[in-house]
Amino acid sequence: MSKSLPYSIKDVDYDNAKFRHRSFSKVVTQNLLTGNLKRDCVSCSTGKFLFLILIFGVAYLVLAHSSSGGVVSNDQTIVNRVSYANSSFVDGAGKIKRFWRRPPRLPPRLSPDEKVSSNGAGQVLGNPDVVRSMWIARQQKVKEAFLHAWSGYKKFAMGRDELMPLSRQGVDGLGGLGATVVDALDTAMIMGLDEVVAEAGSWVAEHLSERIRTKGQVNLFETTIRVLGGLLSAYHLSGGENGMNITQAGPKPEVYLATAKDLADRLLSAFTTSPTAIPFSDVILHDKSAHPAPGGLSSTSEVSTVQLEFNYLSSVSGDQKYGLEAMKVMEHMKTLPKFEGLVPIYISPHSGEFNGENIRLGSRGDSYYEYLIKVWLQSGDSSNSNTSYLYEMYKEAMNGVRHRLVKKSIPNGLVFVGELPYGLNGAFSSKMDHLVCFLPGTLALGATKGLTKKHAMTNNMLNFEDLENLKLAEDLTKTCFEMYAVTSTGLAPEIAYFHTEDFSEEGHDGGNKSSELVNDIIIRPADRHNLLRPETVESLFVLYRITEDPKYREWGWQIFDAFEKHTKVDTGGYCSLDDVTSVPPHRRDKMETFFLGETLKYLYLLFSDSSLIPLDKFVFNTEAHPIPINLKK
Repeated sequence: MSKSLPYSIKDVDYDNAKFRHRSFSKVVTQNLLTGNLKRDCVSCSTGKFLFLILIFGVAYLVLAHSSSGGVVSNDQTIVNRVSYANSSFVDGAGKIKRFWRRPPRLPPRLSPDEKVSSNGAGQVLGNPDVVRSMWIARQQKVKEAFLHAWSGYKKFAMGRDELMPLSRQGVDGLGGLGATVVDALDTAMIMGLDEVVAEAGSWVAEHLSERIRTKGQVNLFETTIRVLGGLLSAYHLSGGENGMNITQAGPKPEVYLATAKDLADRLLSAFTTSPTAIPFSDVILHDKSAHPAPGGLSSTSEVSTVQLEFNYLSSVSGDQKYGLEAMKVMEHMKTLPKFEGLVPIYISPHSGEFNGENIRLGSRGDSYYEYLIKVWLQSGDSSNSNTSYLYEMYKEAMNGVRHRLVKKSIPNGLVFVGELPYGLNGAFSSKMDHLVCFLPGTLALGATKGLTKKHAMTNNMLNFEDLENLKLAEDLTKTCFEMYAVTSTGLAPEIAYFHTEDFSEEGHDGGNKSSELVNDIIIRPADRHNLLRPETVESLFVLYRITEDPKYREWGWQIFDAFEKHTKVDTGGYCSLDDVTSVPPHRRDKMETFFLGETLKYLYLLFSDSSLIPLDKFVFNTEAHPIPINLKK
């Protein structure tokens, strides 16, 4: 555990009463009763006599002060008060009165970083109904954005993996399983859009099973998190296995489950044909075969980010083979050597060993750390010895992140997470992918286990390490938001570098010259694109739910407004951008499935009541599909 102090005093509960001043009378009485003066005075008659004189003298001065005055006019009263306030200790009675007076007890005060910022919500905090109405209206705007995105997809690309909104056509880049349909399905359920649920659900019932039986190569990871995860979430939200039943539209829940089982049975070949516990990366669906990626290696994040989905499928289907195969990966990784809990971004399915030295929490490394805590939370039992090792691995890894990867920029001290491309003994890189912005939400979730910070603090559930991680989460969330605010468009680049004492590049700022952080964040020309990614709004959602600080909602609204301004396509859909540092930005002809499956879902939940998909009842897979905790044993 780190030996550093908590980030701020707000992380420590102070009882102000412990620091209340004692009155003068209590001080005198205590000294007389316990000190040497008592023994000395009562031991001689001269002492007793002098003590009595002292008592009578004090009494006389008090009585003289209280009797002097009489009836005075209001004006005279004011004059007397002013004179009294400005006088020195000249008047004897006034001197005693002021000295005797009990100091006022001040109310508890917030630390500076706990005070509500003066944002849009803060200006109307006096009227909760107004605040609630404002966020309901903003939530409705997100729903309208989803409908606009869906309308473009439905019109030009229904059944294809992704929409190309500028050329108004569809493209299959994820195996041809209609990834956008399944990714968007549970978002529509959560938003209460029954018409979209009916359209998407009908397509799943009529077409997806046939696609699964006849399609060729798919990526194990992408297919699991988007399609399998989407089907399982839709199963639960439509009422399957004692689920929420938040919609009556679409097919029966059993349709989603049967389709998920068929898909998972084919994906299992990635595990069963590998010579080690590490699965191959690619699967041929129609013949249930698998093979490694070109070069033979698998991404660490990909092989360790399928467990939530396979575990839940085992739970609701009653067939344990899915969870058993997926958990073999984690059990094997537990045995491998690590660097303060950190691991390289490649692993070999042939040897079962990590490959290379590159350590980062960006691409190919990110969701390994995310699923350590989420799979443990999914079990719903912190004492479960079968998954407790995951929590220990998570804690060790977060200590390693704080120790090895967390740095501050100059001149303004933004906290960021860098990389070690050549291992622990190599040079540190101040590069931070937008993908790393998943980490603040994961840290906060790991600290409070989905409860609010207030509840966790009240019940003494946070230890020192939890407080460090929670404060780091808040600092990193601010950095992730500033990656948006520092650009001309208000949207973040795919990759940013941070100005440090050891690294600087001139002429590569975000374009927003009014930002005070314009010199802290470096954006190279090759990294200036934006793919409509969800990681920052994901962390804003989690941080708001846990801290209840309205600034995270305000930041989310600013990001949503920038998406609306720069990425909305009039004919339907939203597009990626080539360069976030210039206005107007050049547009890319691509709407990623995760814009509907993640980005808009997290924004909608950020602006919703916290009882909708609560964090202590669900874990979100890395594609934002909510999966219930407390699996059947």
